[in-house]
Amino acid sequence: MSEPALVLTVSRLSELLKEVVEENFLEVAVEGEISNFAAPSSGHFYFVLKDEKAQIRCVMFRPFNRLLNFVPENGLQVVCKGRMSLYSQRGELQLLVEGLQVCGSGSLQEAFFRLKEKLGEEGLFAEEHKQPLPAMPRTIGVVTSPTGAAIRDIIQVLSRRVAGVRILVCPARVQGEDAGREICQAIADLNRQGEADVLIVGRGGGSLEDLWAFNEEEVARAIFKSSIPVVSAVGHEIDFTIADFVADVRAPTPSAAAEMVMKSRLEYEAHLDHLAVRLASRIRVTLQYSQERLGNLRGRLRSPQEKLAWQRQCCDDFFRRLSLAMSHRIDAGKAGLAVCAGRLESLSPLRTLARGFAVVRKDQEIIRRAEELTVGDLVNIDFSVGAAKAMVREVFPASED
Repeated sequence: MSEPALVLTVSRLSELLKEVVEENFLEVAVEGEISNFAAPSSGHFYFVLKDEKAQIRCVMFRPFNRLLNFVPENGLQVVCKGRMSLYSQRGELQLLVEGLQVCGSGSLQEAFFRLKEKLGEEGLFAEEHKQPLPAMPRTIGVVTSPTGAAIRDIIQVLSRRVAGVRILVCPARVQGEDAGREICQAIADLNRQGEADVLIVGRGGGSLEDLWAFNEEEVARAIFKSSIPVVSAVGHEIDFTIADFVADVRAPTPSAAAEMVMKSRLEYEAHLDHLAVRLASRIRVTLQYSQERLGNLRGRLRSPQEKLAWQRQCCDDFFRRLSLAMSHRIDAGKAGLAVCAGRLESLSPLRTLARGFAVVRKDQEIIRRAEELTVGDLVNIDFSVGAAKAMVREVFPASED
């Protein structure tokens, strides 16, 4: 009989595996692409390093990542230097990263971040400088290689989404020496020509070196100066270039850029249907409001005969009130006149004459004192009824008594 196998606990097996891994992989350098990158508040970096066939978990503790002059991001091709370990709690191998360098020329990545910081401080990435894309462009300018896959993808998407759009291709090298200069020249030519409503500037995916033309400062400034809205479509979705930050809109791929600048026929139809529904609703509300207002005005409208009858009634009422007021005024005047006549009558000299007195006149002057007369004067005597002439035969002056 064979002897029974040695039975290990899970913890013991993990410890043994950890010893084997850490003793044999004290210093390794692994190249791959970063994915699932996370930077929690602890300050440590966690990510997965992968290639086409495999992947491995990585952790870069805070004391090491503080030495980096860039922030890792998903899709970045890097070389990780460190040591292998076993994370016992999950039984997973992991790479403890102590150094991180971007693949290819490290100076390129440093130049990328320096230029990004410089242009950002100058305001080339500011949202207030971004131009909106036209809703229905008639001519689309494309700056890319005439033989690359990007132009084929753009033409295929545009022809499938809508018919009749004009594509104006301005060829330029998108990789290698003088590629940046040709891209700048193509953007300037399309702006000078002025026929394009929107520009797509880009190429297919590649390494950092392959995409470097879109990280050059002159290309960034040419995009910023463009009076025509620019859509940057460089590489795959994980690729980012300086051109993406400066452009008015960033598209993850050339095909996506074509979809952004030109909506499909179905999208236009849906938009038109939405506008038609809104227009019908607005017309219905407007008509309802107009009908209500018309009803209110109709209720307030009066016929000329009715208005004339109302005016006649008002005139009759005014005439009645005027007649009554005039009657009251006449009665009041009569009463006042009677009072005045009574007072005047009480003061009238005729009433004095009626009581037996007479008025003596000499040469139309009233005689009030006997001394005013002499014997032989002719005088007129007015009675209450009638008058008489007389001659003075004797004058009796007033006595002292």
